[in-house]
Amino acid sequence: MSELIVNELNCQRGYSALFSRLSFSITSGEILRISGANGSAKTSLLKILAGLSSPESGSVAYNNHAVGSSEYQEDIFYLGHLPALSPELCCQENLGYLSQLQGDNAGDKVRDALIAIGLKGYEYEYAANLSAGQKRRVVLASLFINKAPIWLLDEPFTALDSDGIAILEEQINKHSRSGGICILTTHQDCNLSNMRTLSL
Repeated sequence: MSELIVNELNCQRGYSALFSRLSFSITSGEILRISGANGSAKTSLLKILAGLSSPESGSVAYNNHAVGSSEYQEDIFYLGHLPALSPELCCQENLGYLSQLQGDNAGDKVRDALIAIGLKGYEYEYAANLSAGQKRRVVLASLFINKAPIWLLDEPFTALDSDGIAILEEQINKHSRSGGICILTTHQDCNLSNMRTLSL
């Protein structure tokens, strides 16, 4: 069984401690929801777990591979709360580019992912013409392609309607059922199985 272990993490912004001596573990098939008020360092924690930021002290490891190592980073998929899309590219081009950045050669899977996330008929629509919810769906379509065992999702339900939320919930549950790990932040109620909560 695979396990992500966080041990004695300390995170500081300026002279203020965001959290201290934070320890937890999560194993294959589990979903962890990180809760807390705005400014409680939820995004900071996700970025540390993604290897994008460094803690003041403490350690993070997955299957005995430390955060920052090539073995660790290959197993991580991080999705921030802002849609990183090029307005000059269509949905299919944007998703293809995102999948290549993540190390995936998605090929024909790009169109299938867009259809699965509810964007059938928008494959060749420019991102500049999309609503906020549609832009979010383009980015979230990466979850139908990416094969990383650990998903780190920062406010993934933002700007989605009820149909979009249901599609995303099912994809996260499917990832969990297949033995994947998901750590997410959200202010919304969500219908996710095998989920526990960590409060900051």
